[in-house]
Amino acid sequence: MRTIGKLIKGTTILAEQVYEIGDDEGSYQDRLEKSLVGVCDLLKIEVPLWLSKNTREYVKFRRTSFNADQFFNPVIFERFEIKVE
Repeated sequence: MRTIGKLIKGTTILAEQVYEIGDDEGSYQDRLEKSLVGVCDLLKIEVPLWLSKNTREYVKFRRTSFNADQFFNPVIFERFEIKVE
């Protein structure tokens, strides 16, 4: 599983990181959670609050975005986006 994380402000990508995990490391949900935490660590941001809208987007498109209000502390970006390949 390869997860790409991007920090976006307006139309500008502020940072982008890739986190990879083997397909034999637990269930799909475990790998997704571990890759989300891993890409957040690489980008040096806290893990956002996962809402039902994120689940709907992820099921449809294998990607989802998190707005600044899904983080507990103030952030310097408008949107955090992940995509799984």
